[in-house]
Amino acid sequence: MTMDRRRTVKVSKYLARHLRHRPERIGLTLDPAGWANVDELLAAAARHDFPITRAELDHVVATNDKRRYAFDETGERVRASQGHSIEVELDLPVTPPPAVLYHGTVGAALAAIRREGLRPMSRHAVHLSPDRETATRVGARRGRPVVLVVDSARMAVDGHEFRVSANGVWLAASVPPAYLLIPG
Repeated sequence: MTMDRRRTVKVSKYLARHLRHRPERIGLTLDPAGWANVDELLAAAARHDFPITRAELDHVVATNDKRRYAFDETGERVRASQGHSIEVELDLPVTPPPAVLYHGTVGAALAAIRREGLRPMSRHAVHLSPDRETATRVGARRGRPVVLVVDSARMAVDGHEFRVSANGVWLAASVPPAYLLIPG
């Protein structure tokens, strides 16, 4: 199936809003691991004047450049891979991180980061990127990007836990300032 880019983005944003943040707005119930029944999701979207076909859902899950969504092994449930502001347990195992990870931000956030480190804010975990390029793209969503280097190897040795989502985003409860290389 081919969808035009605008429709693909609209469907992806709709899914993010309701699979990561506000499922109750459309009467959707997620299980504790964040899974939604596909038929219930499609019916709820239609009831709220945003009909999505199964083919469109399949397309968005398969082609999203950040692999934000995943189907379960049956294809009957779908969830966001990470980035939830609602309580979910993704059941991701603790995983040894690479020696360094990266975090994209903007200059306006640096003073607070120097004082407090990286905090999850409205999310359940701090999101870290495996490479500088991805972190640059993440930071650029809010302005001129600044890329921070995280000494994840030392964090792990010191007892901090890391998990990696299905789409390759590294997750940590927080990153204290001592483990950050902050430019400037």
